[in-house]
Amino acid sequence: MNLDDIDRSILAHLRRDGRAPVSDIARQVGLSPAPVSRRIERMESAGVIRGYVAVIDDPQSGSLEAFTEVRLSGSTETGELGDILREVPEVQEFFTIAGDPDALVRIRVDDVDHLQRVVNAMRRTGKLTGTKTLIVMHTWNRAHGTGGT
Repeated sequence: MNLDDIDRSILAHLRRDGRAPVSDIARQVGLSPAPVSRRIERMESAGVIRGYVAVIDDPQSGSLEAFTEVRLSGSTETGELGDILREVPEVQEFFTIAGDPDALVRIRVDDVDHLQRVVNAMRRTGKLTGTKTLIVMHTWNRAHGTGGT
């Protein structure tokens, strides 16, 4: 899908506030609400906008976030990793990447013990040759300018 400058501006506003009224976005991009609404619907239908989420202040919610580097066994395809990780509810997202490691997995858990259980479960699949887990201590988000400590 080809995006023009107005589409990109609409996306920038939605990144900052996915619940912003169409009338507010329209005013900021210089259009009336109807064409802005049509553009948003078109981007949703095309998969450019895949959904809307709430940004949670993790320290206040009592949860812990971590990133786990994953190294795959020589016979494991990246698609197999996706099949495994989609079944782990604590996995928020994962990225297959070039170089070492093979993938980076973002995990949300209740506490360190819960994190250990999740990492151990991933290891038990036999598809990984190694992991390295990093616990998030502070976050910042460009779109929202916020984060927890």
